[in-house]
This record gives sequence, C-alpha cells and structure tokens, in this order.
Amino acid sequence: MKPRGEAATRRAGADPGVDEARGIAVEALSFLATDPERIGRFLELSGLTPQTLRAAAASSGFLAAVLDHVTADASLLLMFAANTGRDPIEIARAREILAGPGCWPEP
Repeated sequence: MKPRGEAATRRAGADPGVDEARGIAVEALSFLATDPERIGRFLELSGLTPQTLRAAAASSGFLAAVLDHVTADASLLLMFAANTGRDPIEIARAREILAGPGCWPEP
C-alpha cells in the first residue's frame, strides 16, 4: 500500500508548493519563538525587535527571511528538521520557493 497525502510527498522528496512553503516558514518562526535564545538571535541578526516583529511579518519577504535564517545555520536547520519531522532538503526547497532560485544569503 502506497502512502498518501503529505507523508507521501515528504518521503518522495517532492518540492513543496507555495502554500506549503509558507507553512514551513510559519513553523520555523514558531520553532524560533519557543526558545528565547533562538528568537533573540533571529531578532538580533534581522534588526527587528519584539515590537517591530508583527509589522515585519506582514512584509512579503519576511517568511523567506525566516527560512534564510534557519537554513544559514546547519545546526539550527537540523534541530528544526528533527523537531518537525521534515527533511532539511524540503526546508531548503521551501526557502527557495519563497525567496526565488539563486537567492542565497552571504555566509
């Protein structure tokens, strides 16, 4: 019997669609927010504050920036992947869908 739905997509390594990519980014933001050090680092590097986070979240590039942050740090990426049961490659593909191909942050 073949797996169906989301589990089949994950196992097959298929690229997530735009809606799923946004969902992965929202999961990533929630993951960051559950730990004061993780969210603090994101805010520090992005130049945001807790007060400006909500307004920034409404901007078109915000979700891509969240995934930029997560995918730029291998240990953070692997923690997020383990926490959500997602393949790190799926997370990287979601980031590419939101930011566009060839748009990788400077190391």
